[in-house]
Amino acid sequence: MTHPITPPPELAAEWVAEIYDHPAVPLHSITLELVERAAQWGADQELEACCEWLVSEPWFKYEHEAVEDLRAARRPKPPSLKEQALEVLERSCFVNQEDAITIRLALESIDD
Repeated sequence: MTHPITPPPELAAEWVAEIYDHPAVPLHSITLELVERAAQWGADQELEACCEWLVSEPWFKYEHEAVEDLRAARRPKPPSLKEQALEVLERSCFVNQEDAITIRLALESIDD
């Protein structure tokens, strides 16, 4: 699952073509991974700068709670394996209802 901050492969290919001044430069997986990491690093730097600015403002009173809420909203944790399995179960059309109930109960009994 890619993060919304990740540039689409078409844009990454366009950047690679511009950098190497050749439209036919292939986009290798390692190049795409570097583009993704660079985008994530830049986004993380911007988020931290925003948090620092927010805390420095005299009108800002709820420093820790609001800043942590902001970070959590902008950098959500990926769903747990349990959450992913429950989502797959919801979409599955190959399990009868009785088995689905058993699987759901088993999954829900597991800690995240």
